[in-house]
Amino acid sequence: MKYNIDTNNIPKHVGIIMDGNGRYAQKLGLKRNEGHKAGAEQLNVISEHAGNLGIKYLTVYTFSTENWKRPKEEVAGIMKLLRMYLLNWEKYIGGKGVRIRVLGDTSKFEVSLQNLINFVTDKTKNENKLTLNIALGYGGRNEIVSAAKSIASEYKNGKISLEDIDEKLFSEHLYTSDIPDPDLIIRPGGELRLSNFLTWQSAYSEFWFSDVLWPEFSVDDFDKAIYDYQTRHRRYGGL
Repeated sequence: MKYNIDTNNIPKHVGIIMDGNGRYAQKLGLKRNEGHKAGAEQLNVISEHAGNLGIKYLTVYTFSTENWKRPKEEVAGIMKLLRMYLLNWEKYIGGKGVRIRVLGDTSKFEVSLQNLINFVTDKTKNENKLTLNIALGYGGRNEIVSAAKSIASEYKNGKISLEDIDEKLFSEHLYTSDIPDPDLIIRPGGELRLSNFLTWQSAYSEFWFSDVLWPEFSVDDFDKAIYDYQTRHRRYGGL
């Protein structure tokens, strides 16, 4: 189905909770990591489409702080998949005018993978069609705690006063300090929660949920979310 999208009302920043990879694999009788692979392939499709629509920032929830609790085989498979995509970044979305960034704490990742992340983010830093923020080792509450510790340290060292601490200062200590808060957060997969994703930044985001599993989430599904977003009146607490 084609949606009549208003090109003058495109959200600047869209977040996606890419949910349903495991259930997709289960439905087809595949191993869970095959579902993650299918989800990664769909990210290429949706990211390219988002850039073509004029969306400037796309933040995708790829691996949360809680995901470390998953079976070791599944975690290892996700890391292997991540490594493969980073090694081939020019073949995938990174070679199409996309700046790749990573949001989160990657200190638990293997050093070679950390180095690869740094390499790709540096190589794509001047691209400006779309910024793809990949949330890795990410947790919204953890991000807030980290920001609070950083601010407390600055206060302790006399770099700031209590009067300096406000929402703007706090936002400047988050991973997303230099990008706008998400206008729209999309969650496929049938669940109706944020799951610790962009907890601070989503205070005034619009939410859009779908029962479609992420690997099956099509361009039309994405357009439907954008179209629905454009029908809403964002009041930010006003009339």
